[in-house]
Amino acid sequence: MPGAAEALPTVTVTLVAGAVPPASGALTAHCIGGFWREVGVASDQNLVLTAQKRVEGLFLTLSGSNLTVKVAYNSSGSCEIEKIVGSEIDSTGKFAFPGHREIHVLDTDYEGYAILRVSLMWRGRNFRVLKYFTRSLEDEDWLGFWKFRELTADTGLYLAARPGRCAELLKEELI
Repeated sequence: MPGAAEALPTVTVTLVAGAVPPASGALTAHCIGGFWREVGVASDQNLVLTAQKRVEGLFLTLSGSNLTVKVAYNSSGSCEIEKIVGSEIDSTGKFAFPGHREIHVLDTDYEGYAILRVSLMWRGRNFRVLKYFTRSLEDEDWLGFWKFRELTADTGLYLAARPGRCAELLKEELI
């Protein structure tokens, strides 16, 4: 099973952050761009949580209905970068990416935090993961953290907040 964890593409899916404020339900495209650091992950699938490649940060660029995501991974201590492009499904913060993957922004304030639901099909099974992101390298954004805890009360909470060299390099646009 360790080999299966390495091959799981879930971390590739954690791409969109901060697209939909809960009050309006509509996409505010110009607000989602920029740097986001992954702080928390919640899933009832242990395989999702034990992948060898771990997302540390994202840099988002929106052009029309396409979202380009530059993902910084920590892979056994080395930084890896991947760029992928997804398409907006609708104006409520849903995006589709290659490989039967979908992201739905559940909650965000655009400036401090974003909570996403990531869905994908892998080896004939559906996987769902909740992800929590902040814009800061140091701060977890307490309001967002408590909202994330509320959403994950039945799923389990697995915080991944730890300083990451790859996220820092991505934020400084050095990788």
